Amino acid sequence: MIKPTSFLFEHNAKSGVAIITLNRPERLNALTFEVYTELRDTFRSLGTNDHIRTIVITGTGKAFCSGGDVHEIIGNLVKSDEKNLLEFSQLTCDLVRAICECPYPVIAALNGTAAGAGAVIATACDMRIAAPSARIAFLFTKVGLSGADMGAAWLLPRLVGLGRATELLLTGDFISANEAYRIGLYNHLVDSGEKVVDAARNLAAALAKAPTAALSATKKALQQELSMDFSTALDQEAKLQASFMKHADFREAYNAFVTKRPPRFS
Repeated sequence: MIKPTSFLFEHNAKSGVAIITLNRPERLNALTFEVYTELRDTFRSLGTNDHIRTIVITGTGKAFCSGGDVHEIIGNLVKSDEKNLLEFSQLTCDLVRAICECPYPVIAALNGTAAGAGAVIATACDMRIAAPSARIAFLFTKVGLSGADMGAAWLLPRLVGLGRATELLLTGDFISANEAYRIGLYNHLVDSGEKVVDAARNLAAALAKAPTAALSATKKALQQELSMDFSTALDQEAKLQASFMKHADFREAYNAFVTKRPPRFS
């Protein structure tokens, strides 16, 4: 089982839910080189773990994640050569790739502020549940960097539309949790930061009871079909659904309905 050292990790074998908790509250859960690397490796590992069915990522304290640590990352980057800068940028993109390519649903439980890289990590997750304090900003242009970072220019328009994504990435301004929910960036709001992890855990547990193969195929199709024309997407879905009609979970759902019992999916 995974044993990261730069954040907390727990796994409930009975429910199939894994929870990653960023744990640098004194630094608003700012990311270090070690955290980036361990997060990437953890998501890659979880994607091949048969005992995992859903994943929640959250933070401790007042923030979800405030982005890259000013002293431990940015202070080093301004002194780095082009090779090292590219290696770091590729590392951050590899983390987002690992989240998106993880076959299991990934839920961001936003206990507080999400900024910079933290905002992109949240955006890369499949769903976002947020506390009222979970304001969010893609701060990159505020510090002289491109707003197109870690896949933000690809991910964000697909959630909120090109116009709102353009505004958020060009200005780098914070928006409130209520506004993020209104524009579709957040899926759900809860009453407080204390309740956000419970809400995410409950959603994760519900998804863990669903047919894992069906959820994985749905997540993959959502990503693939964004770049397809409608006719190609229809052909793709017809073939996919035909293959699932031969899956054991489809037969189990039918048998459970006929015998009036809860289904037991593989």
